Amino acid sequence: MTTVLIVDDQPLQRMGFRMLLDGTPGMSVVGEASAGAEAVRMVEQTRPDVVLMDVRMPGMDGIEATRRITAAGSRTRVLILTTFDLDEYVYAGLRAGASGFLLKDARPEELIAGIRAVASGDSVVAPSLTRKLMDAYLQETAPTARADPRLGTLSEREREVLEAIGQGATNTEIAERFTLTESTVKKHVGRVLAKIGARDRIQAVIFAYDNGLVEPRA
Repeated sequence: MTTVLIVDDQPLQRMGFRMLLDGTPGMSVVGEASAGAEAVRMVEQTRPDVVLMDVRMPGMDGIEATRRITAAGSRTRVLILTTFDLDEYVYAGLRAGASGFLLKDARPEELIAGIRAVASGDSVVAPSLTRKLMDAYLQETAPTARADPRLGTLSEREREVLEAIGQGATNTEIAERFTLTESTVKKHVGRVLAKIGARDRIQAVIFAYDNGLVEPRA
């Protein structure tokens, strides 16, 4: 059973999500919140698998709520819901620790699939789209002047894999690039995520950008 907390300041929006999820086998809504601070409290109380997180809310917004939820070390994963696919809120949400985002006008089956994917540990953002997001909002941002010490824990191959992830490459593309099997690539990716403390590939992309392994494209 996948448990979900719905966070949105619009009652009708919450009602729609609840009706959909309550009618879906294997889904259970553990609560609703109308603001960020309330969401943080409810995550502590209910420990849901996934939070459907709106961004624009009065008081604490969805970005700060996401940051606090992920910083607390909770196993709960956050799926950002947004109106625009490439706005600054999406980028900020991913940096705050969200595991992906969906548009609010996504089809019901897309929302259900997204929730299930996030609950299982996957990211709901295509690698190529993650790259577009990073390029769009890091054009004027210089990489970290001092490399993160976690880079030093990576083997040469793991560093190459991290760079490829940062460039938006899929496991299949990484396997072809380095003449490896996909199962070997998955092992490398898993070790990279563990060593740099990334929750998922999205966080690995951000880590690669922050440390200058990948530069924004013009």
